[in-house]
Amino acid sequence: MQRLLVALLAAFDAAIAAAVGLAVLLAPLTLLWTLAFGATADWGALWPLTGTLWAFGHGVPLDITIANAALVAVGVPAAAATFTVSVAPLALLVFTLLFAARSGARAANAGSWVTGVLSGTVVFAAIAAGVALTSRLDAAKTSLLLAILLPAAVYLAGAVCGAVRVVWEDGDGGPIDAIHDRLDAWTEWTPVPAAIVRGAAFALVAVLGVSAAALALLTLFRGGEVVALFQAARVDVLGAVVITLAQFLYLPTLLVWTASWIAGPGFAVGVGTAVSPAGTQLGVVPGIPVLGLLPENSSIWMLIVVLLPVAAGAVAGWAVRSRLVWEGTPLRMLPRAVIAVGMGAVTAGVAALAALLTSGSIGPGRLAETGPSVGAFALALGGEVLLGAAILLLSPRNRDELAEERTDRWVAEMTASDLGDLIGDAASSSPSAVSADSPADAAPLPFAETAPLDDVTGEGRPPAPR
Repeated sequence: MQRLLVALLAAFDAAIAAAVGLAVLLAPLTLLWTLAFGATADWGALWPLTGTLWAFGHGVPLDITIANAALVAVGVPAAAATFTVSVAPLALLVFTLLFAARSGARAANAGSWVTGVLSGTVVFAAIAAGVALTSRLDAAKTSLLLAILLPAAVYLAGAVCGAVRVVWEDGDGGPIDAIHDRLDAWTEWTPVPAAIVRGAAFALVAVLGVSAAALALLTLFRGGEVVALFQAARVDVLGAVVITLAQFLYLPTLLVWTASWIAGPGFAVGVGTAVSPAGTQLGVVPGIPVLGLLPENSSIWMLIVVLLPVAAGAVAGWAVRSRLVWEGTPLRMLPRAVIAVGMGAVTAGVAALAALLTSGSIGPGRLAETGPSVGAFALALGGEVLLGAAILLLSPRNRDELAEERTDRWVAEMTASDLGDLIGDAASSSPSAVSADSPADAAPLPFAETAPLDDVTGEGRPPAPR
């Protein structure tokens, strides 16, 4: 019965996650349809557009085909009539990932995380299949298989991560527990996996925070360029609102691009272009307002920004080391080195996945290559975090840390010694203690008649009156 309830709740979570994602797109599109077209609006095209954009937000590429009439009206060459857009707005993907992680954690707390994860994923995949089958557009086509598999894979990844995090801490009596128990057998290596994940998460959050601050500064100093591109687009208020909302959906993508710039490799906005601290080489870029934030030039001195990920790794290493000391588990050099390498490897893996999701094509021709390079970004950010973490984790333990360790050990030994003396005194002063002259089966006196210990001296005092 419990597994059935967990499966039903997980299925409900998946349905809510899909419904909220679709509603986030459907509500503004409905308003746009009403304001733009009024009573003559073709409401039959609203749902196909919503479903297509929902799949696109989960990483499904769009195959765009521009009609001949539109080509003539806009003046676009015929060679650009068909192209692919694969750089997705990751805001929807991040929402699904976080919601799935919450559902997986709830299933793990209920004791049936496998059932919950599978139930939620199956329901989300079924909803994705329904959306894909009912939202087909001729102008923007998606692969039916990818439109089902990619959203389901995003939900599965989030649910598994949320469930494993809870199971690793609380246990489930299954394979995760078996791995945890095997690591516990190696006493010195027990805290290593948790320290790696914790340190990598700390470093990634720090890098993300630095990227957000850098993007905010760029918006402050180059906001005029963004406004100029809005004006050059010659759109009305409704069009400006639509463009602004679309750019907000691309905010996670912009943060990844900024992180790649800070890490050193930078990113591209077209074939043969580069935007990095070492230099900027741009040709003609699309008139998208947010691209006005791109720096026009760079200086070799700007390479100093690569120290920021190193600092993030150092702060993460300090946090991990401080927690190990606080928990009373100071490690030798080899486990600490494994933690530092693991932090760099996990950071590099997350960076590679983020670069893969935020790179690809945004238009025809030279715009087929945009975003950060997967390998360069992963190696750079992972190496910088590894360097910073190694500086803090592998440095010799200072005097205060050793003194704290000795103090903790002395307190533990004194506590154990005092507890042993207390138990010994209680046994020797209790009338119920069995002596050598008394029979072995002598019944002990009632608990109320035993002589309690004095709170201060530890010596026996007369029993309290009844």
